[in-house]
Amino acid sequence: MIRAGRRHLVRTLADLAAQQGLRTERYLKLKPYEAAGFPVPVSSDKARTRLFDGEQVDAYLMGKPVPELPAKDDAGDLLDRRECAAELGVAPRSWDSYKRAPFLAAHVTDVCGVDHWPRAIVRQYQADRPGKAAAERAGRPKRSGDQVPRDQLPAFTAQLLDDDPAISAAAVVQELGVHRDTAQDALTHLRADRMADLMHTDPSLTPEQAAVALGYPAGQVRRATVRAQAVLRARRAAPYLAEVGQALHRQGWTTTDVAPTVHHPADDVVTAVLTLDGPCPPALALVWDERHGWRTATSRRHPLTKGAAAPPAGNGIRYLATGTTPPPDALTAALTA
Repeated sequence: MIRAGRRHLVRTLADLAAQQGLRTERYLKLKPYEAAGFPVPVSSDKARTRLFDGEQVDAYLMGKPVPELPAKDDAGDLLDRRECAAELGVAPRSWDSYKRAPFLAAHVTDVCGVDHWPRAIVRQYQADRPGKAAAERAGRPKRSGDQVPRDQLPAFTAQLLDDDPAISAAAVVQELGVHRDTAQDALTHLRADRMADLMHTDPSLTPEQAAVALGYPAGQVRRATVRAQAVLRARRAAPYLAEVGQALHRQGWTTTDVAPTVHHPADDVVTAVLTLDGPCPPALALVWDERHGWRTATSRRHPLTKGAAAPPAGNGIRYLATGTTPPPDALTAALTA
């Protein structure tokens, strides 16, 4: 975590490379930050972006004793997503749902491209987490039929699931006043994500065993057990999809270096979509399907066609390269062929 009052001292690996007069790529190859005695990152374990305290790094490079960071928690400490999740005692993916709540969204702080939240804000959110009372305060009493705003539904439902792992869709409807199908979908998605988290931690678990470990009744998780396996496959495909996104960005076909957005049009299917919004893209969008590979799309707004799982080629739809995971270079070549 970033201790209170030390945000201005935070440095990234790129900052450390520049400090040493090295290109970032060279610095990452040499890995001097892994040497014995080098200050540990102030980012959480497994964080994608490593952050360091500049005062500690400066002392280390000058051969001076590395100063200790404050040991006592402070309301002004800045926590990343994993640390926020730990503060609440939930999985990081649960926090990904919670952070969409307007209260948390209003207090997010960007530190070197990484979202952080003040400890005081996280604790305040914990003390007044969404659920029955929150729904009533927001003007949605039981059976009122009012819809919870879409961006708040995951956080509201996640809290209900935290409080009662065996909660039914009917109970969510009663608490939040949403349609039963909406409640069922929200529960299925949340349960599947949490089951996938547990199966990733312990690969020996089956989806059914993960459901039991989380306290989910067998009769309520038939869809979730299928979706959890698809979620795991999507996570395994993430590095490949990120490479494709980078390759297309290098070609100038996208304006930002982002990975394709993953979708689950059905619980047992993984697809991904990348909009080609560069100045001269060879297609409007690309769609990846774990079963059929890559194809072009005829619409940026609605790239996933309805109906057939694999729409026929023609009328603007082309299937590209061979196999379901062609190398990024082969994909870019096929696009311009």
